[in-house]
Amino acid sequence: MPISKRNREVTLSKTKKKGRVAKESLVNAIKEALDHYKTAYVFSFENMKNQKFKDFREQLNSSSRFFLGSNKVMQVALGRSPADEARPRLHKLSKLLRGDTGLFLTNLPKEEVERIFGEFEEHDFAKTGTLATEKIELKAGPLDQFSHEMEPFLRKQGLPVRLNKGVIELVSDHVVCEEGVPLSPGASRALRVLGVKMATFKLNLMCRWSEDEFEVYREGLDLSDSE
Repeated sequence: MPISKRNREVTLSKTKKKGRVAKESLVNAIKEALDHYKTAYVFSFENMKNQKFKDFREQLNSSSRFFLGSNKVMQVALGRSPADEARPRLHKLSKLLRGDTGLFLTNLPKEEVERIFGEFEEHDFAKTGTLATEKIELKAGPLDQFSHEMEPFLRKQGLPVRLNKGVIELVSDHVVCEEGVPLSPGASRALRVLGVKMATFKLNLMCRWSEDEFEVYREGLDLSDSE
């Protein structure tokens, strides 16, 4: 009888080795990139969408390199202090790699980088737990945009609906979400079928490093030592 893949034993030492190799590979890739690119930026991101980020990254492949991964591993590659930094002042860049952040190395002029990042903005459907950006209220009456097959689905999302002569009807006014309140699973799914996009995928430049200078884009960023 063939052995089930689900029951195959995994040696922990192998998984640890793979993790270590991946970390070393990231550190080496960043250090190598520092030899090829003149400028490095730390950027933060909101509502990351993998495919849209991949498309954005591919547009800049010829002149730039993006790194996303463990912040601590990227800090090791850059250096966490003047004593171990890979280049002068790189440890300042390292200190801002916290939370949802990434590293961008490039040969593009500063003005072009600022323009590209400033213009990039993609709207998408919000996930459960996202804060609603506005109040969405539906008024009682027919929901002509939906076929009758959607009635059970809409009811499961909390909408007070019924079929009236084959047409889905909202029997009373219904608030799908309130501004500033986290979206429930039902509200998130309802907004998707209603076509309402509340999530905005953005990349925000935090700081810039070059051999000659270090620049912070946002006031109040903490440059103190932090893990």
